[in-house]
Amino acid sequence: MPTVPTVPSRTPGYPLEHEVLAVVLRVDDDALHVLLWQHGRGPAAGAWALPGGPLAVGETLGQSVARQLTEKVDVRHLAHLEQLETRSEIGRAPRGRVLATAYLGLVPADETSLLPADTRWHRVDELPPMAFDHASITASGVRRLRAKLSYTNLGFALAPAVFTASELQSVYQAALGHDVSATNLKRILLRRHQIVETGTVSAPGRSGGRPAAEYRFRARQIEVTDQFAVLRPPEAPRTLTG
Repeated sequence: MPTVPTVPSRTPGYPLEHEVLAVVLRVDDDALHVLLWQHGRGPAAGAWALPGGPLAVGETLGQSVARQLTEKVDVRHLAHLEQLETRSEIGRAPRGRVLATAYLGLVPADETSLLPADTRWHRVDELPPMAFDHASITASGVRRLRAKLSYTNLGFALAPAVFTASELQSVYQAALGHDVSATNLKRILLRRHQIVETGTVSAPGRSGGRPAAEYRFRARQIEVTDQFAVLRPPEAPRTLTG
């Protein structure tokens, strides 16, 4: 049996660092956006990065990501936050060995906040030049979101508190990255008991027309509602299954 070499926990002179990053997503202008801030100096000057920073002594990963989002990009209200992945590639950061634990955070479409001057929302399909491996981590966050929209009620974290079927369609279409039928989406989410009618209707638009029924998500925390469901693009045999 081969001998497994002993690897020191830290290389002398190069302390192991652990940072926490956040892939914060929201739907705006019918597109999925990620929150990024721009490096002002250092080896990544001018590049855009996910909010985050070093894990402080005495804090958990969850406490750290909450602190980083509050202090650095002034995001205080997330509808959903979950641990996404840990990156441990040796050369992922130029300053030495740095582990990174990434979180996925979601902001509802009707949430508003003031951002620092160096921070902006960027469309996930039009990302600017990104620092280090942050583009790859962003892609992991988008994949996680799209997968969970199929079999959970995670849409509650992106949609407004109250919405019409058409407004919900816009949210899912932007988040999934493909066309979605408003009628099919409403039918499936009602059958899964994810959304319920509020008993109210929307205000008439500028062009008039019949007011649309309004809905809300039944629960405001994540639930698995159909573990085998898949939300498929329109070119598939069925646009939505569930």
